[in-house]
Amino acid sequence: MGNDDKDIKISFKLRCKAWWNGYDIEDVKAHLQAQETGNSLDDDKSSMAEEPAPTIEEDVSSLPWDKLRMEMTQLIWGSGYCGPGGKEQIEKMCKLLGLNSKMSAIVIGAGFGGPARVLAEEFGVWITGFELSKELAEKGMKMSEDAGLASKAIINHLDPAQEKPFDRSYDRAFSKEALYLFQDKEKILQDTYDTLKDGGLFLITDYTLSNAEVLENPDVQKWLKQEATQPYLVTTTIMQEAIEKTGFSLRINEDISDEYVKLIEGSWSKAAGIAQELAKKGSEGTKAIQSLMAEAEFWALRAKLLKESHIRVWRFLGYKQNAELR
Repeated sequence: MGNDDKDIKISFKLRCKAWWNGYDIEDVKAHLQAQETGNSLDDDKSSMAEEPAPTIEEDVSSLPWDKLRMEMTQLIWGSGYCGPGGKEQIEKMCKLLGLNSKMSAIVIGAGFGGPARVLAEEFGVWITGFELSKELAEKGMKMSEDAGLASKAIINHLDPAQEKPFDRSYDRAFSKEALYLFQDKEKILQDTYDTLKDGGLFLITDYTLSNAEVLENPDVQKWLKQEATQPYLVTTTIMQEAIEKTGFSLRINEDISDEYVKLIEGSWSKAAGIAQELAKKGSEGTKAIQSLMAEAEFWALRAKLLKESHIRVWRFLGYKQNAELR
């Protein structure tokens, strides 16, 4: 990380909010540097933090989780998935958690519930999935019911503002590209830490920024504005520090961006064939193809940003020590 990144890392949450709300980045940086020297700027900081979320402008708009988008994403990624990482990838990755049938686990960013059902079926774990999107959560729970896993792979909608979102203790936790959508990362990390039993493991894969300045990149801005849920990205270093500050010791801290790009490109290689089949359905197929192409452009942009190293996909494995060792 460069010196600029070091200057802002203490209050990067403020910088993200300021960028979203139209404040000048250099002005915010000056405020942060003044804070570090002990000057009082609390009034300015409060006014920035309380600004409402931005209105999406120009010709870039978010891609909502409507019925057609749900269908198209599963044609590309597989039944139960809305992004890279199908059954085999989930099995391989989650071996890091040392799962067995006596355990229970939470999945944050459950989506349609595909990963949750894989863990329940392949490892025998009792899973409770949590998803920020109500539409995805409802669809995911219906799919669990249809698969006969209504009690073993539960998918719930998660309200991040809820004081105690998790109702009991769990042995393991898994977050699949979800924490970047939480504005208050400290809270979700602390909630997860508190819900885990001593000796618990928390596996995280997430999008991070290579540095804070990439927020000003037009392609990064376009991608963020297309997200169905407003994202709040931070740098890899800040994410690492937040995880450790919560109390987790990091057993794995690695960049998996190249692997992730391969997953994206491998899945989208079959898009042309899918479009040909949809074209046979007349006007109904035309609408589906339009949705498919919008999704393709969305993921092509994300892959481009990863290849250019503006954003990264990072994997963390946090361990909650036994109480007597803390």
